[in-house]
Amino acid sequence: MWHFRIWNVKDVSVLLSIALCLCHAAGAISVTSVQRNLIRSVQEDVLFSVNVTCSCVPTVHWTFMSAAVSRAIGSWQPGVYANITEDYSSRVKACDDGSMGLSDLRLQDAGFYVVTVQDPAGNSKDLGFVLKVTEVLYEDLQYLSVSALVLTGLAGLLMLTMWLLHKACRKFRAWRRRKRMPEADETELQRL
Repeated sequence: MWHFRIWNVKDVSVLLSIALCLCHAAGAISVTSVQRNLIRSVQEDVLFSVNVTCSCVPTVHWTFMSAAVSRAIGSWQPGVYANITEDYSSRVKACDDGSMGLSDLRLQDAGFYVVTVQDPAGNSKDLGFVLKVTEVLYEDLQYLSVSALVLTGLAGLLMLTMWLLHKACRKFRAWRRRKRMPEADETELQRL
């Protein structure tokens, strides 16, 4: 004989709560990025690009860490609000997809950036970026360009001087030749 067991309400509620917890924990938040090591020069802009998938509207937190300091950059909910700290308010652009743009880079911006994506239930995922900021030595480039310009001008001036001296020398030689020639004596022409 076949025995059928009828599930009671308590068993069903426990099973559903376990299923909801498993569904919620399995991939509720996903944070990925194509490029996590970034190299930029001073005064350039950088975009920390992330792909965030979440079953609800997440809260995105960005933090900066270096050997000397650790500070919060800002937090926002895509499309709802953006709360950027005062230190970064003029340089940070919060994107709705969770990405962050940082403009006018400085040498002090080099370090480790962490994005933390958190859902309303308190689950979170982190992703880190390494930013290296290189310095372009503009003084050396300016010195080189000014030196090249001065040398080009000096070479042009020397070429002009040589051309003028050559012209003067030719005129002087022509004048000397004329002076050495016997003067045109007045000769009387006789009739034949």
